[in-house]
Amino acid sequence: MRNSIEFEVFGDYALFTDPLTKLGGEKLSYQVPTYQALKGIIESIYWKPTLLFIVDEVRIMKPIRMESKGIRPIDYGGGNTLANYTYLRDVRYQVRAHFIFNPHRPDMAYDRNEHKHHNILKRSLKAGGRRDIFLGARECQGYVEPCEFGSGEGFYDNYDGDIHFGTMVHGINYPDETGRNQMETRLWNPVMRDGIIRFKTPEECTQVRKVADMQPKAFNESNVKSVDELFAQIEEGGNP
Repeated sequence: MRNSIEFEVFGDYALFTDPLTKLGGEKLSYQVPTYQALKGIIESIYWKPTLLFIVDEVRIMKPIRMESKGIRPIDYGGGNTLANYTYLRDVRYQVRAHFIFNPHRPDMAYDRNEHKHHNILKRSLKAGGRRDIFLGARECQGYVEPCEFGSGEGFYDNYDGDIHFGTMVHGINYPDETGRNQMETRLWNPVMRDGIIRFKTPEECTQVRKVADMQPKAFNESNVKSVDELFAQIEEGGNP
């Protein structure tokens, strides 16, 4: 696929929080990563407001295992509190995604150089990302490396039948990605076949709920380094 990227992301723990479990101060991870979590990982590898990343599919490489921990979250009112967080343990995923130019960002038209963006993205992936990688939560450090999607042996490769995960959060709509001045949340019902979950695009999700009014942040040449400048910096031996 054009402008595609394929990589593995892995770590000791992950916490893709089911928002329904936050009501009592506890946190319970979904069994698989959400579209939004994977999109956030890609944006930690390389992000520009010019680009819109589309996550195509994820492959679950290791068995789904959970582990609960007693956590002392920060209590800004003083005193001590104890919460129970349930994490995913020892995770590894293969991800396939691609990018398009954000149609709701005409202010970034000057930065639309497909070839240079794709090259910087691939170099950033080889370097482990431009920012720290987190698996759903700050305390869950992750690591990324290039791979060929579908390579290697996955735990669910020959699983007999589909695995349904019920209703899950798909992701969040931001105003600069939709053209609507509001933040929205998307829901969907993922199904895993032979270890692979193929994502709907955000536009294909029909269960969408408004969260709040929001205005997009303004970007221009004064506060965003152009891809030409960034590419030239890398060619001279700078950081990817």
